[in-house]
Amino acid sequence: MKSIRQLVRAALDEDIGQEDVTTNRTVPPNVRCQAELIAKQDGVLSGIEVFRMTFDSLHANIEDWDSRLDGDHFEKGDTIATFTGNTRAILTGERTALNFIQHLSGVATITNQFVERIRDLGVRVCDTRKTTPMMRRLEKKAVMDGGGMNHRHSLFNGVVIKENHIMAAGGIKEAVRAACDGTHHLMKIEVEVTSLDEFEQALEAGADVIMLDNMTIDDMTKAVQRAKSHRVVIEASGNVTMERIRPMAETGVNVISIGALTHSAPSVDLSLLISNA
Repeated sequence: MKSIRQLVRAALDEDIGQEDVTTNRTVPPNVRCQAELIAKQDGVLSGIEVFRMTFDSLHANIEDWDSRLDGDHFEKGDTIATFTGNTRAILTGERTALNFIQHLSGVATITNQFVERIRDLGVRVCDTRKTTPMMRRLEKKAVMDGGGMNHRHSLFNGVVIKENHIMAAGGIKEAVRAACDGTHHLMKIEVEVTSLDEFEQALEAGADVIMLDNMTIDDMTKAVQRAKSHRVVIEASGNVTMERIRPMAETGVNVISIGALTHSAPSVDLSLLISNA
C-alpha cells in the first residue's frame, strides 16, 4: 500500500501545486459536508480504496463512510459511496479521486464486457503489460475486479519470448533453449508466434505456452488442433474486439490476452455531489 499512497500523493501534488486557490478563498477551513458518489452510467466498480485514500491523504477526517465494494455491478443513478468530511479537503481532492476511480472502473467494466461474451466457453480473458506507467498494480486489480485474469505483472515474473528476442537469439529453438538453461525448472517459457510455421517451431522447441499473435481464425483453429497431443497452453492475442473475441474463443484457445483492457478503457462517468453536513 505504500507505493499506492505515494502514487496518490504525487497525483495530488500534480493537481494542487502550491494550493487550491479557489477552494481556499471561498470555503471556510472548518466546514464539513455530506458527500455522495453517484453513477451516471452502468458499470463495474474498481478503485474505491484509492478513492478514499485520496481524501485521507488530505486529512479530510472522513466519517460515516459507506460504500460498495470493488467488483460490484452498478446501474445509472446508483449511489456508490456516501461519507462526511472536511469540505475544503473533499473539494481539493475531488478531481484526483474521481480520475482514479473513473479510470479503474472503466478498466473493470470493459473487462467484464469481454468476459461475458465468452463466459460459457471457459476461455480466460487476461491483461497485458500495456498499462499506464505507475498504475499497473491498480489497473491489474481492476481487471480482476471485472472478472478477468492477470498476465505477468512484470518482466521478472515470467519468460515471454517475442519477435525481437527471437531475432537476437538466432531463432525460436535457440531462444527457448537459452531461456530454459538460464531459468529454474518452475518457470514456464512462453513464445509469441505470428504464423503456423513459427508455431511448429515453438511446439518442437518445447515451449510451455504459445501465444498466437494477430493470426487468422482459421490458423488459430489449426494451431489448436495441432497442439492437442502436446501439454501446451495456447494463448491468442492481437486485434481482439467485442465482435471478434467469441470466434477466437471458439477455436479452442485457453487464454485470450487483450491490451485494450488497460490502454484503451473508456472512463466510467461518476459524479461527486456535496451538501451541508
